Amino acid sequence: MAVLANNLTPEDGASMTHRLAVSRIQLSEFRCYESLKLSLSAAPVVLTGPNGAGKTNLLEAVSLLAPGGGLRRAKLGEIARNVPSNVPPTETGAPRAWAVSANVETPDGAFQLGSGLDPAALEQGRERRAVRIDGQAQRGQAALGRVCAAVWLTPQMDRLFLDGPSARRRFLDRLVFGLDPDHSSRVAAYEHSLRSRTKLLKEGKGDDKWLASIEDSMVRHGIAVAVARAELLARLSRAGTMAIGPFPAARLALSGDLEDWLETLPAVEVEDKMRAALRDGRGRDATYGGAVVGPQRSDLLVWHDAKGQSADQCSTGEQKALLLSIIMANTRLQTKARGAGPLLLLDEVVAHLDAERRNHLFDEIVALGVQAWMTGTDRALFEGLDGRAQFFRVEDATLSLETTP
Repeated sequence: MAVLANNLTPEDGASMTHRLAVSRIQLSEFRCYESLKLSLSAAPVVLTGPNGAGKTNLLEAVSLLAPGGGLRRAKLGEIARNVPSNVPPTETGAPRAWAVSANVETPDGAFQLGSGLDPAALEQGRERRAVRIDGQAQRGQAALGRVCAAVWLTPQMDRLFLDGPSARRRFLDRLVFGLDPDHSSRVAAYEHSLRSRTKLLKEGKGDDKWLASIEDSMVRHGIAVAVARAELLARLSRAGTMAIGPFPAARLALSGDLEDWLETLPAVEVEDKMRAALRDGRGRDATYGGAVVGPQRSDLLVWHDAKGQSADQCSTGEQKALLLSIIMANTRLQTKARGAGPLLLLDEVVAHLDAERRNHLFDEIVALGVQAWMTGTDRALFEGLDGRAQFFRVEDATLSLETTP
């Protein structure tokens, strides 16, 4: 079969039945890609090539098929292709309207997903993300979660256990999205209410009735977010006891006032307690911003179970292995609960694993039937996937299909 750069079709079309997989993806004005059309089987995808060739950019495009800001959490205008200096800018000087579209196969059938910078909003000087499913415009990103789930591990996450709790909360919420697609809507609703309350308090414009209404919304959505996180951790802890080969078992917990209350008090009392804390904390929150209580103050705690050691005290290699252990436990859980695991986006991960862990990871990915997208500079590190994955060479934003032994 002929191979055309950036308009590729794999030689072998593995079955898409009963799994979540991208069968075709198309990019326009996305990062380093002026245009890309790529057809795929459901098998794992391996992208190899030099640094800066466009491997991570393609993973970022796939991540935007699911709810959230993508694996880089970039501003919408930053995603548009950086054009050479001799190419004229757009008439308005605004970013180009980048777009990602994909045909996605799921256990419930095939869907066409689209995500991009809305051209109509750009003409009005605004940046807004447009989302489409089967050609129909959606009101928000949450709808994507009912079709596509994605989890990723990138080099930027190497400090996940060392830096502040916000990144750990985002990591945990990403895991929740795959099992509870409505979780993204709850998180967004809570954050919107939190921002509204903060603005009113700082401006001194909100009366008691107005603030109480916003705080009621924060209580409703905030407790729902905390409960969903706790439920996933309970299920993950059980899934983590399954055979994981050479990867360490991770022990997980949530820390925060809201979580402590939910463990010891009836839900109605927790609602009253959170509502009272928000009301009593208005003065403090007007000065410092945020809110004295809520899911935005929670933290994900992780231990190396066999050692009884906190993850932040483990070596860099152990921390990477713990993250992969959590991700694969979540993948097993999703596969069992939804009939299909998430898309796994593993950027430059295998270079940090020894041969035993690499081969175990490859074997489990294939056994679970998940479409994992993996990147690396060294093709030899992926030889354990020869004959079981589709390999592409990436150079200067151009993809070439590689045959495997």
